[in-house]
Amino acid sequence: MALKFGIIGHGFMGHEHEKMLTAFDGIEVVAECDIDPEQLKDVPEGIRAFSDPMELINDPEVEVVLIAANNNQHKKLTIAAAEAGKHVLCEKPIALSLEDLDEMEAACAKAGVNFTVHHQRRFDPDFRTAKEVYDSGTLGNPYVIKSSLFGYNGNMHDWHVYIKEGGGMLYDWGVHLIDQMLWMIPEKITSVYANVRNVINFEVDDYFHIMLRFESGLVGEIELGTYYLTDRDHWFERHWFLGGDKGSAYIDGFFPEGKIVRTNGLLKNVGGQRTMTAAGPTRSFGPPPEGKLILEELPKVNTKHEDYFTNYVKASRGEEEFLVKIPQTRRVLRLMDAIRESARTGKSIDFE
Repeated sequence: MALKFGIIGHGFMGHEHEKMLTAFDGIEVVAECDIDPEQLKDVPEGIRAFSDPMELINDPEVEVVLIAANNNQHKKLTIAAAEAGKHVLCEKPIALSLEDLDEMEAACAKAGVNFTVHHQRRFDPDFRTAKEVYDSGTLGNPYVIKSSLFGYNGNMHDWHVYIKEGGGMLYDWGVHLIDQMLWMIPEKITSVYANVRNVINFEVDDYFHIMLRFESGLVGEIELGTYYLTDRDHWFERHWFLGGDKGSAYIDGFFPEGKIVRTNGLLKNVGGQRTMTAAGPTRSFGPPPEGKLILEELPKVNTKHEDYFTNYVKASRGEEEFLVKIPQTRRVLRLMDAIRESARTGKSIDFE
């Protein structure tokens, strides 16, 4: 039997969910809701449309409530759905504070319903390629992992520009980028240092640069900017760099291109003898001698966002665990608090 979904919020993500789930084996979308009547005009035939979220929540046919409403609505809708005995799948960020998450989790536990968050970007091909490189150990002992996303459209839109609605890039893309880094690296974070800025937006952040120091000494670096003006093609796309003592990897684009780069001689520590090269005495920054760099292909991955819902359906049937667990989302929120504190004080923050 297909799981019967009701989607609250028929904006961009609501439409994306509708498009994916109406064609997804094992899920049937039976109801959709938006408080703006204009957003309901294109609800497909056969799907009930509501302008009041409680009408959808109380619809006896709905088994799972997928919350795609504004971020500041997540708490009250989650609690209402749980109290009605409905399973809850919430868009990210799962909550705007740890206190809100506590109340949401308690309501779902009391009602005995499933509760998780839509972190579909754990299935992004660029991220999974980076994770495969990291997991394989092919780079040796890693010392840095950089994750970046740049755009040049500058301003955000709609409710995303208001603090009270839960807007800003840290709540938008930041949650995904942080979740990816934490899911990839299974270590404690010892300290956090961050710069969060409002470059051209009045209320909300549109730039952040986050440095996470992990227990092993590995540094995870996350940078996002919406106002990186350039004439370079694809500059707005994703970029990864992974550095280890046995090689490096660069991964560019959401559908990644790049290489693993090794050397057959440059990694040896040399003595202090005086040597002049064509690049001058700072040989580390000169061009490598011909034949010293060895290029290897990136691993091939085959993941897509639909895989998130494959896991969701199987987990709902008890066939496997839910991929995204509440303690993981709680750690992301805790880290975001530390990021804001570091940005506010200009100081590194001890974390775990």
